[in-house]
Amino acid sequence: MVGRRLAPALALCVLALAGCASGPNADPRDPLEPYNRSMTRFNDGVDAAVLKPVATAYQQAVPAMARTGVSNFFANLGDAWSFVNNTLQLRAEGALASFFRFSTNTFLGLGGVLDVASEMGIERHKQDFGLTLGHWGVPPGPYLVLPILGPSTVRDTLALPVDSRGNLVREVEHVPSRNALYVLRAVDVRSNLLRAGDVLDSAALDKYSFTRDVFLQVRSQRAAGPGRSGDGTVRDDDDASRSDGMLPPEPAQ
Repeated sequence: MVGRRLAPALALCVLALAGCASGPNADPRDPLEPYNRSMTRFNDGVDAAVLKPVATAYQQAVPAMARTGVSNFFANLGDAWSFVNNTLQLRAEGALASFFRFSTNTFLGLGGVLDVASEMGIERHKQDFGLTLGHWGVPPGPYLVLPILGPSTVRDTLALPVDSRGNLVREVEHVPSRNALYVLRAVDVRSNLLRAGDVLDSAALDKYSFTRDVFLQVRSQRAAGPGRSGDGTVRDDDDASRSDGMLPPEPAQ
């Protein structure tokens, strides 16, 4: 929570450094690259010391079915916020799908633990307030790596306080339970990224540039909406189905 409250101030501070951080070979989307690489190294250190070991232990100790239920539960809460943002963007199809997903999974899926809506063919239209700002003409601004939270943009960073208020976990009045849910959500997210992290660690590439490019591409696809790319052109069905940025299912052993 502290990181989210400090995020807007951090964005304004690093913007002041943009002029001196850029160079002739800088990616125009990433004028803050020296700062971002430094923050990435810091985040990688925290991840190696704390987040990855905890997520690995969680994955090893908790059965796959239970982990799937946890991921479904938090994704269902996200559908409620997606409904709000799809509505603000006047995306009728996305708003209706998000509403029916949340309603169906909450009441028929044991509070969202079971993803009944996906079994019924109701697609997820994931949106947040940063994308809502983008829909109404606010540019993303420079790529920005936040402490602990990781990849972002200046626009998305400024939207974080609003997104945090749309998180239904904050409505839990019992503080220990609320904090436990925040921790469980963080562990669940990191656990779901273990396979992707292993691929990056073993690949002969610049992890920083690869992560930046994938993040910006996924945000562009989400802003364009299902079935369209960031420049408005139509994507094929396979590309559209991956617009939520999820990795394909892990092959069966």
